[in-house]
Amino acid sequence: MRDIRTRIYWLMGLRLVLVTLLLGLSLTFHVTRGEQAQTFYALIVFTYVATIVYVVAMRKLASPEAMARLAWVQIAVDLLLETILIARTGGVESPFAVLYVISVAVASLVPRRHAGLFSAGLCIILFGMLTNVQLYGLTESWGWLPQARLSAAESLQTFGVHGLAFLVVGFLSGALADQLQQADRSLREKERGLSRLRAFHESIVQSISSGVFTTDERGRITSFNPAAQEATGYTFDQVYGKLWTDVFNRHPPQPQDHDSPVLDAHQRLEVECKRADGNRLVLGMTLAPLHEQGEQTGLVGVFKDLTQIRDLEDEMKRKEWLATLGEMSAGMAHEIRNPLGALAGAMQMLRNDAPADATGRRLMDIAIREATRLDAIITEFLRYARPPALNLREADLNKVLAETVDLVQHEARGRTNVSIETSFSDEALTAQIDQDQMKQVFWNLAVNAFDAMPHGGRLAIATGRRKVDVGGRRADVVEISFQDSGGGIPKKNLDKIFLPFFTTKSHGSGLGLAAVHRIVDLHGGWIKVESRENEGTRFVVCLPHPAGAGVRLWHEGREPWKRS
Repeated sequence: MRDIRTRIYWLMGLRLVLVTLLLGLSLTFHVTRGEQAQTFYALIVFTYVATIVYVVAMRKLASPEAMARLAWVQIAVDLLLETILIARTGGVESPFAVLYVISVAVASLVPRRHAGLFSAGLCIILFGMLTNVQLYGLTESWGWLPQARLSAAESLQTFGVHGLAFLVVGFLSGALADQLQQADRSLREKERGLSRLRAFHESIVQSISSGVFTTDERGRITSFNPAAQEATGYTFDQVYGKLWTDVFNRHPPQPQDHDSPVLDAHQRLEVECKRADGNRLVLGMTLAPLHEQGEQTGLVGVFKDLTQIRDLEDEMKRKEWLATLGEMSAGMAHEIRNPLGALAGAMQMLRNDAPADATGRRLMDIAIREATRLDAIITEFLRYARPPALNLREADLNKVLAETVDLVQHEARGRTNVSIETSFSDEALTAQIDQDQMKQVFWNLAVNAFDAMPHGGRLAIATGRRKVDVGGRRADVVEISFQDSGGGIPKKNLDKIFLPFFTTKSHGSGLGLAAVHRIVDLHGGWIKVESRENEGTRFVVCLPHPAGAGVRLWHEGREPWKRS
């Protein structure tokens, strides 16, 4: 329908151009010679008025058939006007007889087969009537169409030449119009097929769960599907035109590489980078080259978020090691505690019965004090190895953390140049927790951050929520992060910081972070740590949301937050 409407508008436009040029020039010529030109005035005015009527009618027509009929009306009116113009300008000798040829060619715009030949036939009939009328002087007495100055043979020859021209133009224009219509239909079908194929491919890329990106020959990102945006936290506008190595931290950016192609062909790699929010991101990525006409024009990357899998693998290794260590150490602690108690009691009796020797009493006091301290450490470790049952209740972690921060602020005042910044989520972050145990987690992490900044620094505490894969479905987790600006943790110690009795401090039992890990684990969550030397450390406590999700998974006998 849009095609026939466009053709009719073309027909109107061509008519206006021809009338303006031909009749306008003829009108100017006759006026300069002082001749009467009422016919030209009338035809020009009628053409413009008829065009306005056609446009109004076009807006009211809805079906292609009605529009085609309107086009035929326009062609018939054009032929009638041309006949009048030819009659008034010399009949068979008129220079405007060529307008018939133009009308025959334009008639081929109407989407009907043999439209050109049909219009040529009409032109032959009309021109033949004019020739006969003029040849025999039937209207000479009216002064409207004078008798031809040509002989009968010359008039018939002129008519025959024009008639042949009308037929040839009608045949050729019709044949050409048919070919153009067939080519147009074929092209439109191919365009529709290409559009469907492109839409299908785009739908696949947009719908798959894996992240997909493409780059140009310089390695600059040109596409970034929704799964990639969700995994990285970056929008397409944020990464468009950037080097993929910069976005995914493939290697430290080198200035000399920015203007050179960065193309890794058919390569599988594991990339560790950061999300837009600063969280650690581990991706399993496959790279392949993009080819166009045999030439490499860029690369395509497909990746999957492996962060949770890697975190769980580390967590499971740590759990297995801690379970083994706990069972062994608990038995050893019992075996040590009993003789230690007997030894402490014996030393107390010896101290009471010993002679009044200052040095002996001082040594006895040291031995008793150290035995008592050792007993306290064993008691604390046994409490860690066999934690009490949790008193779970639904609570807003923002409120629980805020109450702990009040105590942490008081502790910070006794430290050197330590400041605390908080950024809590606007929404309530509910979870099933033991509030006392969770406050102990927050306190231990804050104090641990203070100890990492002996010369002062900044502790940033934030809460938020994000989605992770849980058993093949999307689920929410609450995140509470503690980020300090201290000296960081050496890479060799990252796997040991949650082990009981491991500490790099000159004081303490080394059970603080181990207890934090155990409490978070009992709540069905996990804890992540990201650290770089001289850049600080970030601990993130992750708990299931909504309330009780992690606990239900534990009760069902499954590992929480494990991907299928």
